[in-house]
Amino acid sequence: MIMVRGQAGGTELTGTLYERGERAPSFRGAPDQDAAYVWVCDEFYEVDTGGSTQRVEDREVNVAFESPMPRGFDTREQALENAKEHIRTQFARIGVDPADVDLEVEKAERPTE
Repeated sequence: MIMVRGQAGGTELTGTLYERGERAPSFRGAPDQDAAYVWVCDEFYEVDTGGSTQRVEDREVNVAFESPMPRGFDTREQALENAKEHIRTQFARIGVDPADVDLEVEKAERPTE
């Protein structure tokens, strides 16, 4: 697993990139099991009322979450570029400049059973 984390405005978002041979989540809408890389991360957007309140920079933002939409990719490079873009897009949806998002990519250890 590869964790891709974005930080900006005093908050962060982390998604998981599953590599071939790792068990990616399987649920309705998940990519084909043959995908070499599967990206899974929350998706959200700012709403006027309701949702969850999140402190971003110097303001409070109401955030509504969508069901994660897993995506499959053939190469590691494609997967990482799309993961980074996904993180930047989520921050943009709550009013943070994508250029202000600090990205970190970290190889996660497989959990032992």
